[in-house]
Amino acid sequence: MKASRLLSILMLLQSRGRQSAPQLARALEVSERTILRDIDQLSAAGVPVWGQPGRAGGFELQPGWSTQLTGMTGDEAQALMLAGLPGAAAELGLGAAATGARLKVLASVPPPWRELSDRVAQRLHLDPLDWYRAPDTPQHLQDVARAVWQGQTLAVEYQSWAGLKRYRLEPLGLVLKAGAWYLVALRDNPRGRKDARTYRLASLRSARLLDHAFERPKDFDLPAWWRAASQRFEAELKQVPVTLKVSAQGLRWLRNSRLPLVPLGEPELLGDQQVQLWFESEEMAARQLLAFGPEVEVLEPVSLRDRLAEQAKSVLRLYR
Repeated sequence: MKASRLLSILMLLQSRGRQSAPQLARALEVSERTILRDIDQLSAAGVPVWGQPGRAGGFELQPGWSTQLTGMTGDEAQALMLAGLPGAAAELGLGAAATGARLKVLASVPPPWRELSDRVAQRLHLDPLDWYRAPDTPQHLQDVARAVWQGQTLAVEYQSWAGLKRYRLEPLGLVLKAGAWYLVALRDNPRGRKDARTYRLASLRSARLLDHAFERPKDFDLPAWWRAASQRFEAELKQVPVTLKVSAQGLRWLRNSRLPLVPLGEPELLGDQQVQLWFESEEMAARQLLAFGPEVEVLEPVSLRDRLAEQAKSVLRLYR
């Protein structure tokens, strides 16, 4: 493990340039003290690692020096074939480049592992779309991608819930989640500072690259930012706790719908079970729970029971 970590530090410095001890520690999920010991060992082994003190400092390799990756395990070669999605690359206009890169990787791995790597695509397929969902390929995806790669400012028209808005954005990265593309970008806030926000690309009505480059924040970590933003978003949606009494069939339906539920106590003799769920609002809860019919009964809140009763009466009047 230690030798693998030393090699990982070497690859990070070679591919990313100067990295601080906290950045390396986060990337490798170890302590900063461990990173400092590893840097000392790399230096003792003859690797020209330079330390730069100060707030913007860190560790970097001597300019012009590099190492070559001489070996790759079978597991690493197979995992590398899963590193990207062919469909996403094609939507970004990089389909041919992705194919070429894959061939080069296969040519560079040791011969015993080439067949194993190639077998991955025939035995494991990644499909990011949920069932009964149409592909979400935004009209302006490739223009936005160019702005992300080149660090150019974007002028966009964005259709939000509050109407059509015009923004000047500094794009930081793209995220593909459940088949939908999102842009993470900086935007000026009323206090004159810049906030990173999320924009669904399907809601872009126009996107124009401006002849203006911006300075990307050096400490911005897209995967870490997205994880934190997703957690905040989901926490904000869990505003209304709902207690349900569900039949065995209703419980299967709820689990198949992947709604996050918490069982309350043991199942009753007839198989009924009390569970708790959280929803963004009572309106959203009513819309989703009405689809389960008599297999799901709302116990609390009472106001949601009343809402569902009124909606059920309306449906009955419609089909009577």
